[in-house]
Amino acid sequence: MTYIERTLERKFLHMSSFFKAVLVTGARQVGKTTMLKHLAEGQNRTYVTMDNAMARNLAQSDPVLFFQTYKPPIIIDEIQKAPELFEQIKIICDETEERGLFWLTGSQQYKMMKNIRDTLAGRIGILELYSFSKNEIDRVFFTNKLDFSLNCLLERQKIVKKNDIVDVFEHIWRGGMPDAIMADAEQRQEYFNSYIETYLMRDVAEEGGITDSVRFRKFLNACAALTAEQVNYKRLAEAAEISQPTAKEWLRLLQGLGIVFLLQPFANNELKRLTKTPKLYFCDTGLCAYLSMWLTRDTLMQGAASGHYFENYVVIELLKNFSYSSNKVNLTYYRDSNAREIDVIVEADGFIHPLEIKKSANPDRREIKKYKILDKTTLERGSGGIICMCEEVIPIDDKNCFIPCNLI
Repeated sequence: MTYIERTLERKFLHMSSFFKAVLVTGARQVGKTTMLKHLAEGQNRTYVTMDNAMARNLAQSDPVLFFQTYKPPIIIDEIQKAPELFEQIKIICDETEERGLFWLTGSQQYKMMKNIRDTLAGRIGILELYSFSKNEIDRVFFTNKLDFSLNCLLERQKIVKKNDIVDVFEHIWRGGMPDAIMADAEQRQEYFNSYIETYLMRDVAEEGGITDSVRFRKFLNACAALTAEQVNYKRLAEAAEISQPTAKEWLRLLQGLGIVFLLQPFANNELKRLTKTPKLYFCDTGLCAYLSMWLTRDTLMQGAASGHYFENYVVIELLKNFSYSSNKVNLTYYRDSNAREIDVIVEADGFIHPLEIKKSANPDRREIKKYKILDKTTLERGSGGIICMCEEVIPIDDKNCFIPCNLI
């Protein structure tokens, strides 16, 4: 399989030229190692993985000897398995002015992140890689910053093919895991099954001490059934026959392993009675579809949950886009006690961009009326609109457009 370029490469190299160490976190099998090895081609850079028992034992027992054996510049895979190395990495960083010495990968587990932030503060850049976005698979790379303005969207429209629901749902059903992209239906099913059994169950046992795989599998299925909805700990706990505090802990674990993403509610002092509950999304829609037993693209596309899956897809594509871009963005959603809801609010550069997500190719333009709620805040409302299955950008008013989902 030929290498597929990752949008994160630009940011990674930019950080590597500034920090002495760069850590790429993310779920297992999303392509962290492949990307780093690709970027290291032609460099004299050592590679070692902490999955290798001998290397791991050496790292844990004698970090000094480890770095005499495996000399920087270096790629260290699965660094969370040998936190003993952090102190020694700090010492080496402080003895040199060289940048990009350590390229590290690891899953974003809570204990490791706290450890690495405490030990390597100011010396390390931390980036997150997700499974392939649809644009990466289609080899579409936008050069302009996404600000949802008409000009930005028209510029992007020039380089993509027409939005197509079958194409979009093929991606939603298949997901973006590198190994699942090329698989047929039967192989895909086996892939996700072994992904859960091999990686996920092992990681939750190591990280969270969870050994009851039957209950955990029920919990995963319950999460998949709740995708694109507000988190309901009572429902999750009942489905898996566990207590609500345990459900909270297990969900936090899935978040740390890069399996789910919790979209936090919009918080603002000027607006009263806002919800405090996050919404649940899967970082890979293919895994979610597998867990809910959607066996083909068409049954998913025509099924009752298709709107939820479309929303999940759009939210995660936005998350990927902004994680890899140069500017810091905050993603939230709005819901108040009157059940008024705005699917996504993008806060960037002092502006808020309200977005609705609709699977339809011709959604109701009146949806944007509720954006006026946000005018009570001190933040200025920027461009927004309705992200949907329409084929081309269509202005609704001076601030909002119908936005084809393939332009994000």
